[in-house]
Amino acid sequence: MRVLEGKAALDYAARNLLYRGSKTDKKLQRTVERIVADVRDNGERALRKYAVKLDGLAKEQSLRVSDEEMQNALASVSPGFVDAVERAASNIRQFAEWQKPQSWMRPIEPGLNVGQSVVPIDSVGCYVPGGRYPLPSSLLMTVIPAQVAGVPHIQVASPKPAPETLAAAALLGVKHFFRIGGAQAIAAFAYGVAGSARRRPAQSDADPVVPRVKKIVGPGNTYVTAAKKLIAFDCSIDMLAGPTEAVVLANSGDPRFYAADLVAQAEHDPDAVVIFISTSRKLALRVADICTDMSRNNPIARESLKRSGVALVISDPDEALGWANAIAPEHITVPKEESLYVFNAGSVFIGEYSPQSLGDYASGPNHTLPTGGAARYRGGLSVLDYLKIITVQEVSKSALKKIAPTVTLLAEAEGLQAHANSVRVRL
Repeated sequence: MRVLEGKAALDYAARNLLYRGSKTDKKLQRTVERIVADVRDNGERALRKYAVKLDGLAKEQSLRVSDEEMQNALASVSPGFVDAVERAASNIRQFAEWQKPQSWMRPIEPGLNVGQSVVPIDSVGCYVPGGRYPLPSSLLMTVIPAQVAGVPHIQVASPKPAPETLAAAALLGVKHFFRIGGAQAIAAFAYGVAGSARRRPAQSDADPVVPRVKKIVGPGNTYVTAAKKLIAFDCSIDMLAGPTEAVVLANSGDPRFYAADLVAQAEHDPDAVVIFISTSRKLALRVADICTDMSRNNPIARESLKRSGVALVISDPDEALGWANAIAPEHITVPKEESLYVFNAGSVFIGEYSPQSLGDYASGPNHTLPTGGAARYRGGLSVLDYLKIITVQEVSKSALKKIAPTVTLLAEAEGLQAHANSVRVRL
Protein backbone atom coordinates (compact mmCIF):
# COMPACT_ATOMS: atom_id res chain seq x y z
CA MET A 1 0.00 0.00 0.00
CA ARG A 2 1.54 3.28 -1.12
CA VAL A 3 1.66 6.36 1.12
CA LEU A 4 1.47 9.65 -0.75
CA GLU A 5 1.78 13.10 0.77
CA GLY A 6 1.07 16.67 -0.27
CA LYS A 7 0.99 17.42 -3.99
CA ALA A 8 1.75 13.80 -4.88
CA ALA A 9 -1.37 12.70 -2.95
CA LEU A 10 -3.57 15.27 -4.64
CA ASP A 11 -2.22 14.49 -8.09
CA TYR A 12 -2.81 10.76 -7.55
CA ALA A 13 -6.37 11.36 -6.34
CA ALA A 14 -7.17 13.63 -9.28
CA ARG A 15 -5.63 11.30 -11.84
CA ASN A 16 -6.77 7.89 -10.61
CA LEU A 17 -9.75 8.26 -8.29
CA LEU A 18 -12.15 10.92 -9.51
CA TYR A 19 -13.03 9.34 -12.85
CA ARG A 20 -12.57 5.67 -12.16
CA GLY A 21 -15.81 4.39 -13.74
CA SER A 22 -15.79 0.95 -15.27
CA LYS A 23 -13.56 0.63 -18.31
CA THR A 24 -14.95 -0.83 -21.52
CA ASP A 25 -13.36 -4.10 -22.56
CA LYS A 26 -14.33 -4.41 -26.22
CA LYS A 27 -13.54 -8.12 -26.42
CA LEU A 28 -15.62 -8.85 -23.32
CA GLN A 29 -18.41 -6.64 -24.64
CA ARG A 30 -18.55 -8.58 -27.91
CA THR A 31 -18.69 -11.87 -25.99
CA VAL A 32 -21.55 -10.59 -23.85
CA GLU A 33 -23.44 -9.30 -26.89
CA ARG A 34 -23.15 -12.74 -28.47
CA ILE A 35 -24.37 -14.56 -25.36
CA VAL A 36 -27.29 -12.20 -24.77
CA ALA A 37 -28.43 -12.39 -28.39
CA ASP A 38 -28.15 -16.18 -28.40
CA VAL A 39 -30.26 -16.59 -25.24
CA ARG A 40 -32.78 -14.01 -26.42
CA ASP A 41 -33.18 -15.64 -29.84
CA ASN A 42 -32.70 -19.34 -29.06
CA GLY A 43 -34.11 -19.65 -25.57
CA GLU A 44 -33.66 -22.79 -23.52
CA ARG A 45 -31.22 -24.48 -25.88
CA ALA A 46 -28.80 -21.54 -25.72
CA LEU A 47 -29.28 -20.98 -21.99
CA ARG A 48 -28.59 -24.62 -21.20
CA LYS A 49 -25.52 -24.59 -23.47
CA TYR A 50 -23.96 -21.69 -21.54
CA ALA A 51 -25.06 -23.06 -18.18
CA VAL A 52 -23.27 -26.34 -18.92
CA LYS A 53 -20.19 -24.64 -20.33
CA LEU A 54 -19.84 -21.76 -17.86
CA ASP A 55 -21.92 -22.51 -14.77
CA GLY A 56 -21.05 -26.16 -14.19
CA LEU A 57 -24.59 -27.42 -14.89
CA ALA A 58 -24.75 -31.18 -15.52
CA LYS A 59 -26.19 -32.05 -18.94
CA GLU A 60 -29.39 -33.56 -17.55
CA GLN A 61 -29.64 -31.29 -14.53
CA SER A 62 -32.63 -28.97 -14.18
CA LEU A 63 -32.01 -25.27 -14.61
CA ARG A 64 -34.37 -24.65 -11.73
CA VAL A 65 -33.57 -25.60 -8.14
CA SER A 66 -36.42 -27.56 -6.60
CA ASP A 67 -38.05 -26.76 -3.26
CA GLU A 68 -36.78 -30.13 -2.03
CA GLU A 69 -33.16 -29.18 -2.82
CA MET A 70 -33.50 -25.91 -0.94
CA GLN A 71 -35.02 -27.66 2.07
CA ASN A 72 -32.26 -30.30 2.00
CA ALA A 73 -29.67 -27.51 1.94
CA LEU A 74 -31.36 -25.89 4.92
CA ALA A 75 -31.19 -29.18 6.80
CA SER A 76 -27.48 -29.51 5.99
CA VAL A 77 -26.24 -26.20 7.40
CA SER A 78 -25.43 -25.59 11.05
CA PRO A 79 -27.96 -24.17 13.53
CA GLY A 80 -25.51 -21.32 14.10
CA PHE A 81 -25.65 -20.39 10.43
CA VAL A 82 -29.46 -20.45 10.50
CA ASP A 83 -29.47 -18.18 13.57
CA ALA A 84 -27.06 -15.76 11.87
CA VAL A 85 -29.19 -15.60 8.71
CA GLU A 86 -32.37 -15.07 10.71
CA ARG A 87 -30.84 -12.25 12.74
CA ALA A 88 -29.38 -10.53 9.68
CA ALA A 89 -32.67 -11.00 7.80
CA SER A 90 -34.62 -9.47 10.68
CA ASN A 91 -32.45 -6.32 10.64
CA ILE A 92 -32.53 -6.02 6.84
CA ARG A 93 -36.32 -6.44 6.85
CA GLN A 94 -36.83 -3.86 9.61
CA PHE A 95 -34.61 -1.32 7.83
CA ALA A 96 -36.53 -1.84 4.56
CA GLU A 97 -39.84 -1.41 6.39
CA TRP A 98 -38.60 1.91 7.80
CA GLN A 99 -37.50 2.99 4.30
CA LYS A 100 -40.79 2.15 2.59
CA PRO A 101 -42.75 5.27 1.57
CA GLN A 102 -46.50 5.50 2.10
CA SER A 103 -49.41 6.26 -0.18
CA TRP A 104 -51.15 9.54 0.66
CA MET A 105 -53.78 11.99 -0.57
CA ARG A 106 -54.21 15.59 0.66
CA PRO A 107 -55.73 18.90 -0.46
CA ILE A 108 -53.22 21.27 -2.06
CA GLU A 109 -56.01 23.82 -2.63
CA PRO A 110 -59.68 23.64 -1.59
CA GLY A 111 -61.31 21.01 -3.79
CA LEU A 112 -58.00 20.03 -5.44
CA ASN A 113 -56.66 16.81 -3.92
CA VAL A 114 -53.29 15.40 -4.88
CA GLY A 115 -51.33 12.40 -3.72
CA GLN A 116 -49.24 9.40 -4.50
CA SER A 117 -49.95 5.72 -4.78
CA VAL A 118 -47.05 3.42 -3.85
CA VAL A 119 -47.23 0.11 -5.69
CA PRO A 120 -44.68 -2.69 -6.16
CA ILE A 121 -43.07 -3.67 -9.43
CA ASP A 122 -44.72 -6.83 -10.75
CA SER A 123 -41.60 -9.01 -10.97
CA VAL A 124 -37.87 -8.87 -10.18
CA GLY A 125 -34.87 -11.04 -10.89
CA CYS A 126 -32.30 -11.09 -8.08
CA TYR A 127 -28.77 -11.96 -9.18
CA VAL A 128 -26.60 -13.57 -6.49
CA PRO A 129 -22.90 -14.03 -7.34
CA GLY A 130 -21.50 -17.53 -6.93
CA GLY A 131 -18.01 -17.34 -8.36
CA ARG A 132 -15.02 -16.51 -6.16
CA TYR A 133 -17.15 -16.62 -2.99
CA PRO A 134 -20.70 -17.86 -2.34
CA LEU A 135 -22.68 -14.83 -1.20
CA PRO A 136 -25.86 -15.76 0.68
CA SER A 137 -25.73 -12.22 2.09
CA SER A 138 -26.45 -10.86 -1.40
CA LEU A 139 -29.54 -13.05 -1.55
CA LEU A 140 -30.79 -11.48 1.68
CA MET A 141 -30.00 -7.97 0.47
CA THR A 142 -31.86 -8.35 -2.85
CA VAL A 143 -34.80 -10.58 -1.91
CA ILE A 144 -35.87 -9.08 1.43
CA PRO A 145 -36.50 -5.50 0.17
CA ALA A 146 -38.52 -7.01 -2.70
CA GLN A 147 -40.63 -8.91 -0.16
CA VAL A 148 -41.12 -5.78 1.95
CA ALA A 149 -42.13 -3.84 -1.16
CA GLY A 150 -44.73 -6.52 -1.93
CA VAL A 151 -43.29 -7.71 -5.25
CA PRO A 152 -45.48 -10.71 -6.18
CA HIS A 153 -42.99 -12.53 -8.42
CA ILE A 154 -39.41 -12.82 -7.12
CA GLN A 155 -36.81 -14.95 -8.90
CA VAL A 156 -33.20 -15.68 -8.00
CA ALA A 157 -30.32 -16.70 -10.26
CA SER A 158 -26.96 -17.90 -8.97
CA PRO A 159 -24.32 -20.08 -10.65
CA LYS A 160 -23.23 -23.17 -8.72
CA PRO A 161 -25.28 -22.14 -5.67
CA ALA A 162 -23.64 -23.13 -2.39
CA PRO A 163 -25.70 -24.96 0.27
CA GLU A 164 -25.58 -21.80 2.38
CA THR A 165 -27.14 -19.75 -0.44
CA LEU A 166 -29.86 -22.35 -1.00
CA ALA A 167 -30.49 -22.54 2.74
CA ALA A 168 -30.91 -18.77 2.92
CA ALA A 169 -33.35 -18.96 0.00
CA ALA A 170 -35.35 -21.62 1.83
CA LEU A 171 -35.47 -19.50 4.98
CA LEU A 172 -36.85 -16.57 2.97
CA GLY A 173 -39.41 -18.72 1.17
CA VAL A 174 -37.94 -18.23 -2.32
CA LYS A 175 -39.91 -20.29 -4.84
CA HIS A 176 -38.08 -19.62 -8.12
CA PHE A 177 -34.34 -20.24 -7.97
CA PHE A 178 -32.24 -20.89 -11.10
CA ARG A 179 -28.69 -22.28 -11.13
CA ILE A 180 -27.52 -19.97 -13.90
CA GLY A 181 -25.08 -17.07 -13.89
CA GLY A 182 -23.22 -14.53 -15.96
CA ALA A 183 -24.55 -12.75 -19.02
CA GLN A 184 -26.79 -15.73 -19.81
CA ALA A 185 -28.72 -15.31 -16.55
CA ILE A 186 -29.21 -11.59 -17.17
CA ALA A 187 -30.48 -12.32 -20.69
CA ALA A 188 -32.85 -15.00 -19.38
CA PHE A 189 -34.35 -12.59 -16.84
CA ALA A 190 -34.55 -9.71 -19.33
CA TYR A 191 -36.21 -11.60 -22.19
CA GLY A 192 -37.63 -14.73 -20.60
CA VAL A 193 -36.91 -18.26 -21.79
CA ALA A 194 -39.75 -20.26 -23.30
CA GLY A 195 -40.02 -24.02 -22.96
CA SER A 196 -38.94 -26.44 -25.67
CA ALA A 197 -40.56 -29.59 -27.04
CA ARG A 198 -37.94 -31.69 -25.24
CA ARG A 199 -39.16 -30.68 -21.79
CA ARG A 200 -40.55 -33.26 -19.44
CA PRO A 201 -44.27 -34.08 -19.89
CA ALA A 202 -44.96 -32.94 -16.31
CA GLN A 203 -44.02 -29.41 -17.34
CA SER A 204 -46.52 -27.35 -19.26
CA ASP A 205 -45.25 -25.91 -22.54
CA ALA A 206 -47.24 -22.81 -21.64
CA ASP A 207 -45.00 -22.22 -18.65
CA PRO A 208 -41.68 -20.50 -19.41
CA VAL A 209 -38.44 -22.13 -18.28
CA VAL A 210 -37.40 -18.71 -16.91
CA PRO A 211 -40.15 -16.07 -16.70
CA ARG A 212 -39.34 -12.58 -17.91
CA VAL A 213 -39.00 -9.94 -15.17
CA LYS A 214 -39.58 -6.19 -15.07
CA LYS A 215 -36.36 -5.39 -13.20
CA ILE A 216 -32.99 -7.03 -12.47
CA VAL A 217 -31.09 -6.27 -9.26
CA GLY A 218 -27.92 -7.46 -7.61
CA PRO A 219 -24.15 -7.26 -8.06
CA GLY A 220 -22.05 -9.41 -10.37
CA ASN A 221 -18.79 -9.73 -12.26
CA THR A 222 -17.80 -7.80 -15.37
CA TYR A 223 -19.88 -10.10 -17.62
CA VAL A 224 -22.97 -9.53 -15.50
CA THR A 225 -22.39 -5.77 -15.45
CA ALA A 226 -21.85 -5.60 -19.22
CA ALA A 227 -25.02 -7.65 -19.79
CA LYS A 228 -27.06 -5.40 -17.49
CA LYS A 229 -25.83 -2.37 -19.41
CA LEU A 230 -26.74 -4.04 -22.70
CA ILE A 231 -30.32 -4.96 -21.76
CA ALA A 232 -31.09 -1.80 -19.79
CA PHE A 233 -33.40 -0.42 -22.51
CA ASP A 234 -35.46 -3.62 -22.48
CA CYS A 235 -35.55 -4.35 -18.75
CA SER A 236 -35.00 -2.02 -15.81
CA ILE A 237 -31.85 -2.52 -13.73
CA ASP A 238 -30.72 -1.25 -10.35
CA MET A 239 -27.20 -0.01 -11.15
CA LEU A 240 -23.94 -1.01 -12.84
CA ALA A 241 -21.65 -2.48 -10.21
CA GLY A 242 -17.87 -2.21 -10.35
CA PRO A 243 -15.14 -3.43 -8.01
CA THR A 244 -15.57 -2.91 -4.26
CA GLU A 245 -14.40 0.43 -2.85
CA ALA A 246 -13.55 1.56 0.68
CA VAL A 247 -12.38 4.87 2.09
CA VAL A 248 -11.35 5.42 5.69
CA LEU A 249 -10.98 9.06 6.78
CA ALA A 250 -9.28 9.43 10.16
CA ASN A 251 -6.71 11.67 11.83
CA SER A 252 -6.41 9.70 15.07
CA GLY A 253 -7.50 6.40 16.58
CA ASP A 254 -6.46 2.76 16.46
CA PRO A 255 -4.69 2.01 13.15
CA ARG A 256 -5.55 -1.70 13.47
CA PHE A 257 -9.25 -0.95 13.12
CA TYR A 258 -8.74 1.12 9.98
CA ALA A 259 -6.39 -1.41 8.41
CA ALA A 260 -8.80 -4.24 9.18
CA ASP A 261 -11.60 -2.46 7.29
CA LEU A 262 -9.39 -1.79 4.29
CA VAL A 263 -8.12 -5.38 4.11
CA ALA A 264 -11.68 -6.72 4.56
CA GLN A 265 -12.93 -4.81 1.51
CA ALA A 266 -9.73 -5.54 -0.43
CA GLU A 267 -10.33 -9.29 -0.21
CA HIS A 268 -13.47 -9.02 -2.36
CA ASP A 269 -11.60 -8.54 -5.61
CA PRO A 270 -8.03 -7.94 -6.87
CA ASP A 271 -9.43 -4.80 -8.51
CA ALA A 272 -10.94 -3.44 -5.28
CA VAL A 273 -10.03 0.18 -4.47
CA VAL A 274 -9.07 0.91 -0.84
CA ILE A 275 -7.99 4.34 0.36
CA PHE A 276 -6.90 5.77 3.70
CA ILE A 277 -7.08 9.57 4.01
CA SER A 278 -5.50 11.39 6.94
CA THR A 279 -3.81 14.58 8.06
CA SER A 280 -1.39 12.42 10.09
CA ARG A 281 1.58 11.02 8.22
CA LYS A 282 2.47 8.85 11.22
CA LEU A 283 -1.00 7.27 11.29
CA ALA A 284 -1.01 6.74 7.52
CA LEU A 285 2.34 4.93 7.61
CA ARG A 286 1.18 2.75 10.49
CA VAL A 287 -2.08 1.83 8.72
CA ALA A 288 -0.13 0.93 5.57
CA ASP A 289 2.24 -1.32 7.53
CA ILE A 290 -0.61 -3.10 9.32
CA CYS A 291 -2.44 -3.63 6.02
CA THR A 292 0.66 -5.43 4.75
CA ASP A 293 0.76 -7.63 7.84
CA MET A 294 -2.97 -8.41 7.82
CA SER A 295 -3.02 -9.33 4.13
CA ARG A 296 0.06 -11.54 4.27
CA ASN A 297 -2.00 -14.77 4.05
CA ASN A 298 -4.80 -13.31 1.95
CA PRO A 299 -3.65 -13.33 -1.69
CA ILE A 300 -6.66 -11.45 -3.09
CA ALA A 301 -6.41 -8.67 -0.53
CA ARG A 302 -2.64 -8.53 -0.98
CA GLU A 303 -3.03 -8.12 -4.75
CA SER A 304 -5.71 -5.47 -4.34
CA LEU A 305 -3.57 -3.45 -1.93
CA LYS A 306 -0.63 -3.71 -4.30
CA ARG A 307 -2.65 -2.54 -7.30
CA SER A 308 -4.93 0.12 -5.84
CA GLY A 309 -4.28 0.51 -2.13
CA VAL A 310 -3.16 4.02 -1.21
CA ALA A 311 -2.87 6.25 1.83
CA LEU A 312 -3.25 9.95 1.08
CA VAL A 313 -1.73 12.39 3.57
CA ILE A 314 -3.50 15.74 3.15
CA SER A 315 -2.55 18.47 5.62
CA ASP A 316 -5.82 20.41 5.71
CA PRO A 317 -8.76 18.54 7.37
CA ASP A 318 -11.39 20.31 5.26
CA GLU A 319 -9.49 19.48 2.10
CA ALA A 320 -9.20 15.84 3.19
CA LEU A 321 -12.99 15.68 3.66
CA GLY A 322 -13.44 17.40 0.32
CA TRP A 323 -11.39 14.72 -1.39
CA ALA A 324 -13.41 11.99 0.31
CA ASN A 325 -16.62 13.52 -1.07
CA ALA A 326 -15.07 13.99 -4.50
CA ILE A 327 -14.04 10.32 -4.62
CA ALA A 328 -17.65 9.33 -3.74
CA PRO A 329 -16.77 5.84 -2.48
CA GLU A 330 -18.98 2.81 -2.01
CA HIS A 331 -18.08 2.59 1.72
CA ILE A 332 -16.63 5.30 3.93
CA THR A 333 -15.60 5.33 7.60
CA VAL A 334 -15.45 8.76 9.24
CA PRO A 335 -15.32 10.25 12.75
CA LYS A 336 -18.73 11.25 14.14
CA GLU A 337 -17.95 14.96 13.87
CA GLU A 338 -17.28 14.60 10.14
CA SER A 339 -20.28 12.39 9.32
CA LEU A 340 -22.73 15.25 8.71
CA TYR A 341 -20.46 16.53 5.94
CA VAL A 342 -20.33 13.32 3.91
CA PHE A 343 -22.52 13.99 0.88
CA ASN A 344 -21.25 11.43 -1.62
CA ALA A 345 -21.04 7.82 -0.44
CA GLY A 346 -22.89 4.56 -0.77
CA SER A 347 -22.88 3.83 2.96
CA VAL A 348 -21.36 5.72 5.89
CA PHE A 349 -19.80 4.05 8.94
CA ILE A 350 -19.36 6.37 11.92
CA GLY A 351 -16.57 5.92 14.43
CA GLU A 352 -14.02 3.26 15.27
CA TYR A 353 -16.51 0.60 16.34
CA SER A 354 -18.56 0.55 13.12
CA PRO A 355 -16.73 -2.00 10.94
CA GLN A 356 -17.64 -1.85 7.28
CA SER A 357 -18.19 -5.62 7.24
CA LEU A 358 -21.15 -5.11 9.59
CA GLY A 359 -22.92 -3.38 6.71
CA ASP A 360 -22.01 -6.26 4.40
CA TYR A 361 -24.04 -8.66 6.51
CA ALA A 362 -26.25 -7.75 9.39
CA SER A 363 -26.71 -4.13 10.49
CA GLY A 364 -29.73 -3.65 8.20
CA PRO A 365 -28.80 -1.14 5.44
CA ASN A 366 -28.29 -2.72 2.05
CA HIS A 367 -24.82 -3.79 0.91
CA THR A 368 -25.61 -3.42 -2.81
CA LEU A 369 -24.03 0.00 -3.23
CA PRO A 370 -22.94 2.40 -5.99
CA THR A 371 -19.35 2.17 -7.20
CA GLY A 372 -17.15 4.00 -9.70
CA GLY A 373 -18.27 7.42 -8.44
CA ALA A 374 -21.99 6.69 -8.94
CA ALA A 375 -22.54 7.71 -5.29
CA ARG A 376 -22.41 11.28 -6.60
CA TYR A 377 -25.96 10.80 -7.94
CA ARG A 378 -27.53 7.74 -6.29
CA GLY A 379 -27.58 5.73 -3.11
CA GLY A 380 -27.55 2.01 -2.58
CA LEU A 381 -30.21 -0.56 -3.34
CA SER A 382 -33.30 0.00 -1.19
CA VAL A 383 -36.97 -0.87 -0.97
CA LEU A 384 -37.56 2.14 -3.23
CA ASP A 385 -35.95 0.25 -6.12
CA TYR A 386 -38.84 -2.22 -6.05
CA LEU A 387 -41.64 0.35 -5.94
CA LYS A 388 -43.39 2.71 -8.33
CA ILE A 389 -44.67 6.08 -7.16
CA ILE A 390 -47.83 6.90 -9.12
CA THR A 391 -49.14 10.44 -8.73
CA VAL A 392 -52.89 11.03 -8.28
CA GLN A 393 -55.12 14.09 -8.76
CA GLU A 394 -58.82 14.63 -8.03
CA VAL A 395 -60.43 18.01 -8.75
CA SER A 396 -63.91 19.35 -7.98
CA LYS A 397 -65.72 21.57 -10.47
CA SER A 398 -65.35 24.63 -8.25
CA ALA A 399 -61.62 24.01 -7.79
CA LEU A 400 -61.19 23.55 -11.55
CA LYS A 401 -62.92 26.87 -12.14
CA LYS A 402 -60.48 28.64 -9.81
CA ILE A 403 -57.31 27.13 -11.30
CA ALA A 404 -58.48 27.21 -14.92
CA PRO A 405 -57.02 30.66 -15.77
CA THR A 406 -53.57 29.51 -14.63
CA VAL A 407 -53.70 26.36 -16.74
CA THR A 408 -55.15 27.96 -19.87
CA LEU A 409 -52.68 30.86 -19.75
CA LEU A 410 -49.69 28.52 -19.46
CA ALA A 411 -51.04 26.19 -22.17
CA GLU A 412 -51.61 29.07 -24.62
CA ALA A 413 -48.14 30.46 -23.86
CA GLU A 414 -46.78 27.12 -25.07
CA GLY A 415 -49.04 27.18 -28.13
CA LEU A 416 -51.00 24.11 -26.98
CA GLN A 417 -54.58 25.18 -27.67
CA ALA A 418 -56.07 21.71 -27.16
CA HIS A 419 -54.61 21.63 -23.66
CA ALA A 420 -56.39 24.89 -22.84
CA ASN A 421 -59.59 23.64 -24.39
CA SER A 422 -59.56 20.46 -22.30
CA VAL A 423 -60.06 22.77 -19.29
CA ARG A 424 -62.54 25.20 -20.90
CA VAL A 425 -64.82 22.42 -22.16
CA ARG A 426 -65.47 21.35 -18.57
CA LEU A 427 -66.57 24.86 -17.59
